[in-house]
Amino acid sequence: MGASDEYVFLGCYTGESGGEGEGIVLLRRDVTTGSLTRLGVVARTPSPSFLAQHPTLPVLYAVNELTAGTVSAFAVADDASLAPLAVQPTGGSAPCHLAVSRDGRHLLVANYVSGDVSVFPLDADGVPGERTDLLGLDGKGPVVDRQEGPHAHMVAPDPNGSEVLISDLGSDRVWRARLDPVSGRLTLVGSAVVAEPGTGPRHLLRTSDGALVLVGELTGDLSWYRAGAGGELARDGGVVVSATRPNQPSEVTTGRDGRFVYVANRGPDTVTVLRWEPEGGTVIAEVATGGSWPRHIALLADHLYVANERSHNVTIFRVDPDTGVPTAQGEPVAESSPTCILSWVPKPGRAA
Repeated sequence: MGASDEYVFLGCYTGESGGEGEGIVLLRRDVTTGSLTRLGVVARTPSPSFLAQHPTLPVLYAVNELTAGTVSAFAVADDASLAPLAVQPTGGSAPCHLAVSRDGRHLLVANYVSGDVSVFPLDADGVPGERTDLLGLDGKGPVVDRQEGPHAHMVAPDPNGSEVLISDLGSDRVWRARLDPVSGRLTLVGSAVVAEPGTGPRHLLRTSDGALVLVGELTGDLSWYRAGAGGELARDGGVVVSATRPNQPSEVTTGRDGRFVYVANRGPDTVTVLRWEPEGGTVIAEVATGGSWPRHIALLADHLYVANERSHNVTIFRVDPDTGVPTAQGEPVAESSPTCILSWVPKPGRAA
């Protein structure tokens, strides 16, 4: 691999979940031009719809978004080939997101359909053991066909502590839980955010200036929350991210300097760009993705990548560093039912 190259893993839906993908795909990314070169399928595993990396070890984790959910772990070699390490049942249904705790000792998984969160201990090599907890959530919302009960959509461990935020589409809440680093048990502390009824919280983002930004899948908006004098989070503003309806936004991300926030819009098939300032976000552009149903976006240096699930392609954009606006670049890369883009940052640990 050349000095200007790095690796990218791509998750997908396979036939088990109605998709057309084959498993985890590896691509080479030219960091100068942003172009992607497909290297092939490196793990044939069912519906690896979301991927995550261990913070200090060369280990890749994937949810298997199945009715009886599982999570898979792989050792990553220097050439980014994958060797299976373990598969564990999540105890829940349709796991859709996962993350590793800041100390690298536990893996957390959000089970969407069953509305709960699984916890797995990780050994010194990053291999997940038997589940230590399954935290059930409670509540529902006014959108009867989507909010009949809790639907955990994202787990976000605090990068500086033991707190874990859980985005729950079903109850219109972001829950606050505490992870015991020894027992691997999650304790529900309460609601970090109580969103407007019918919001459908999907993914969240912590900004560099201390705000919590939340994508509303059901309302098609972006809202932000800040801590008051007592430390509780209160809504500080919000904006509809696309005038085109219906819209089910999927992902939110930001650049290294935090000046711009990006939201992927399913339905309009666009990416909305917001200028982020101390008073909140302002929409400055909305750009067509060049595909259908953008399930995930990733901002890697000066390039934005969009996984268009239903048009079976990944589109590439160069982001203007001054305006933050992305411009389409090159031809889309054909990939079946893509759902997650993960840039691989090599880790020196033992699992490789």
